[in-house]
Amino acid sequence: MAKATQKITMNLSENIPFDKLVLSQKNVRRIKNGVTIEELATDIAHRRLLESLNVRPMLDEKGEETGMFEVPAGGRRFLAIELLVKQKKFAKTETVPCVVNRSDRTSAEEDSLAENFHRERLHPLDEFRAFKTLTDQGLEIEQIASRFHVTPAYVRQRLKLASISPKLLALYEQNEMRYDQLQAFSITDDQARQEQVWETVSRSHVKEAYYIRRLLTETAVRATDRRAVYVGIEAYEAAGGVVMRDLFEHDQGGWLQDPALLEQLVFEKLKVDAETLKTREGWKWVEAGLDFPYGHTSGLRRFYGEPQEMSADELARHDAIKAEYDKLDAEYAEAEEYSEETENRLDELGTALDALNDRPHVYDLAEVARGGAFISVGADGQLKVESGFVRPEDEPVGANQSGDEADDEDHGNDDHAPTAGNGVSVNGKPVSPEGEEEDDGVRPLPDRLVLDLTAARTIALRNALASDPTMAFIAVLHAFVLKTFYVSSPNSCLDLTLQSATFGQTQGLADTPWAKEIEQRHEEWGHDLPKEPDELWTFLLDLDEVSRQALFAHCASLSLNAVIEPWNRKPRALAHADQLARTIGFDMVEAGWGPTVDNYLGRVTKVRILEAVREAKGEQSAQLIDHLKKQDMAREAARLLEGSGWLPEPLRLATASQTVDVVDDVGDEPVEDGSADASAELPAFLADVAEIGADHTEDGDGDHLQAAE
Repeated sequence: MAKATQKITMNLSENIPFDKLVLSQKNVRRIKNGVTIEELATDIAHRRLLESLNVRPMLDEKGEETGMFEVPAGGRRFLAIELLVKQKKFAKTETVPCVVNRSDRTSAEEDSLAENFHRERLHPLDEFRAFKTLTDQGLEIEQIASRFHVTPAYVRQRLKLASISPKLLALYEQNEMRYDQLQAFSITDDQARQEQVWETVSRSHVKEAYYIRRLLTETAVRATDRRAVYVGIEAYEAAGGVVMRDLFEHDQGGWLQDPALLEQLVFEKLKVDAETLKTREGWKWVEAGLDFPYGHTSGLRRFYGEPQEMSADELARHDAIKAEYDKLDAEYAEAEEYSEETENRLDELGTALDALNDRPHVYDLAEVARGGAFISVGADGQLKVESGFVRPEDEPVGANQSGDEADDEDHGNDDHAPTAGNGVSVNGKPVSPEGEEEDDGVRPLPDRLVLDLTAARTIALRNALASDPTMAFIAVLHAFVLKTFYVSSPNSCLDLTLQSATFGQTQGLADTPWAKEIEQRHEEWGHDLPKEPDELWTFLLDLDEVSRQALFAHCASLSLNAVIEPWNRKPRALAHADQLARTIGFDMVEAGWGPTVDNYLGRVTKVRILEAVREAKGEQSAQLIDHLKKQDMAREAARLLEGSGWLPEPLRLATASQTVDVVDDVGDEPVEDGSADASAELPAFLADVAEIGADHTEDGDGDHLQAAE
């Protein structure tokens, strides 16, 4: 006969007065973790006790119950109730629901461990659904956060999951999607777009959350973008613009979803600012734009104002601050220990001095009446004002005009810039047709790209040359000797007429650190030079030697031209540019250039992109992105190449043994020096990486032909 299975019986529940309960020392929880006793007491006061205490009767020496009970499991609830008793919110004789364990099957320690060990947090989706139910019941987010002792941001994060497609939530619930991936989708409420992006990501090798966010925000504008900073998020939203925000990550203010509206607001604000400046300062004209190309002031005369004199009060304040600064600085220099307080005070005094010394400039009213200004949006989103320019047609009658002497052959302006093959451009950048096919071979770099790359190199090299007056002097002397003894030899990269190509066709050149240094240096000299040209000779004679050399280097550097121009069939002395760069220790990587989507990767074929990654990071890295569409491939390549030191061929220094062949890519016969093969596919300075690497045996520190890793 089969033996009947013994049924389980539960421990009985009893209501026991609180003053009959004693906290057991057998509770395994020793370390404070999670919700505090104070917060738990508040919760019990609000909703009463949700879970009974687990107690055991205390026995006397004879093994009989004494009427007292110890609490080995539920100690935090016991302490919370005890706190309520001390606060006079709960009577000590009031009963508490308890589960009484009179069995010796398990120990008190085991019960305490089991109660804590078998707990499991709610699934995030369960939390979302529960919070959603509470909001539907009328609770505010702050109320929910207060009652469950979390931050309002935490509640908003869970509620934000409501914006995610149910299909994606189901995938997450089935463990087919990670939580960080799910979080990334919450930045947009467009569920169709979410599903579309997930289909793309699920077929890709790259499934990280950052990539999902990038795809979801690729048509939006960062809140840190200079246009957004200039207009202001409040003004954008007031105009009906929508901002996407990521509640799970630091998103720097989010993404603006309506770029067209943002552009409209930018130009409306620029128009207002231009009218305000024109009216306030009296300029004849004010030209406004989001930005201007490098060299936009070429051909205009620049005049400078005099710093406004300090008032008596300002002068007295300046002297007092300066005296305090000098005294504190001298005392601190003799001190042996670091003082944060002293450092902060010196910074405060220095800032105050800078504010007083940075005087507004007062211009000649007659010059202002015929002059103008350019206003644009700086990289930091602040209004950038360039004042004091006179157009040739506004010069007074009889003034010395230099425009007639300009060289008509100077092609450094936009009128001569080549257009894209399909004649389409957006914001000045050529755009390839959407369905353009790319062959599998490595084609020569586009003429326009080579021009832009070498224009950037020229500006950076100009800046480097200006910092080396001795070499600038030698470079000019070298050009003089060539013209005197070698009759029109082209082997100098200096245009001694001091024509300065502007490269206005190259987008973003004005924002490079090299262009900004040149502009700042030029403006400083402009302030120092005499207003009238007749006074210049005396001014130069009175200059000290160091200042004279610095001015000479600045002027000489502006004539440097190492640009490869498809419309210029006359070969430039590019070998001399490399010699000059090598001698002054110039290197594009150290100067701060790195491949980005805008300056290289987005403007070459997929084959070229993969070639760059392969050279810098190896075949395995190239395989990570070889399946992506060109736009995505360019973005990922930029991330992979960051800090690698990789340079495209036009920016690499050629070795002394290489041939200077500058016109092979534009269709002319190469100009040889007798040491190279005329049948080479590319100019010598654009030779294949492996060939350059094999030939490069000297001065190799700055070449960066391959990745640093």
